[in-house]
Amino acid sequence: MGPYKRIFVIVIDSLGIGAMPNAAEYGDAGTDTLGHIDERAEQLVIPNLAGLGMANLHPLTHVKAAERPMGYYGRLLEASVGKDTMTGHWEMMGLRITQPFKTFTETGFPQELLDELSRRTGHKIVGNKAASGTEILDELGEHEIATGDMIVYTSADSVLQICGNEETFGLEELYRCCAIARELTMRDEWKVGRVIARPYVGKKRGEFKRTANRHDYALKPYGKTVLDALKEHGCDVISVGKIRDIFDGEGITEAYKSKSSVHGMEQTIELADKEFRGLCFVNLVDFDALWGHRRDPIGYGQELERFDVKLGELLPRLHADDLLIITADHGNDPTHTGTDHTKEMVPFLAYSPSMEGHGKLPDADTFAVIGATVADNFGTAMPEGTIGYSLLEKLK
Repeated sequence: MGPYKRIFVIVIDSLGIGAMPNAAEYGDAGTDTLGHIDERAEQLVIPNLAGLGMANLHPLTHVKAAERPMGYYGRLLEASVGKDTMTGHWEMMGLRITQPFKTFTETGFPQELLDELSRRTGHKIVGNKAASGTEILDELGEHEIATGDMIVYTSADSVLQICGNEETFGLEELYRCCAIARELTMRDEWKVGRVIARPYVGKKRGEFKRTANRHDYALKPYGKTVLDALKEHGCDVISVGKIRDIFDGEGITEAYKSKSSVHGMEQTIELADKEFRGLCFVNLVDFDALWGHRRDPIGYGQELERFDVKLGELLPRLHADDLLIITADHGNDPTHTGTDHTKEMVPFLAYSPSMEGHGKLPDADTFAVIGATVADNFGTAMPEGTIGYSLLEKLK
């Protein structure tokens, strides 16, 4: 057992801090999510992230580097192939992805898949393109309500998404159709990381709103992760946000869905006031979904400021035997072309009230140092076939 009773890992979804060495292979040379947000902003007020060393790690125009950072900071490079949500999170917990998940961003889904999905569900299909959730509803929501046709679309991620109006299409019918889609997309040529049910309410364009009854049908991790090892070791493994969906519930002992990134931080703050022994694993998706994919650097910066306020509420609640790690799962540079994720390094900010030292850590060649550090702290062996090495000895 290491020095920490509780470890909080918070993933600021898509907060990359500069292009990976192989970014050009993904069309992402020169990308820098945090840096370009800072360049476009009139201000960026993030005193708590700054105190943890964010501006020491990545020089910023609007944020001064801390003279004495509160903890340790470094950059993580991704060892896996790909740049999507599941790849990043699975690697954090020890799995190296060597085959990227299927995406249909440019082409839409194959007609053979759509025909079979239509036959099995009994619904005609409309959409079949990459789009944001709000755009597709404004375009096709009224049509779906009038006809019963099913809106199917994708994004830059490896996902098949189905919209259903809760009042006319029905929530249970939406879930039934998504379960069928998940079964069909287990075929290798159609295998997406997640099928997502996207329920909404409203009767006409401009009034449609997605509800909190979203449900993800994810692939199970291909092997055991650090989450499984912790659970088997008797530790609490608490998920906040879409963590449970990303791992399809594997290794999770307690799960909380979030309505927004601010809500996710509020849930994390509440959990910090409770007793547990183990890991609290948090994903804050709005950065990616609302601002990165929509190419809105100003909105992204404002979301960072809202996060920083909540971070300021969390920090005083941490005990001497707590460890906080803040990181990201990929980039999504809102100034880059297209709407795809970007292949970037991610931050590693580590803090505990008991830390005596501070400073920059060497670059790590995998996100899996996070899971390995957590496992090392709780005296848990890394599952067979996983990657990563512990930084626990450096975090003092």
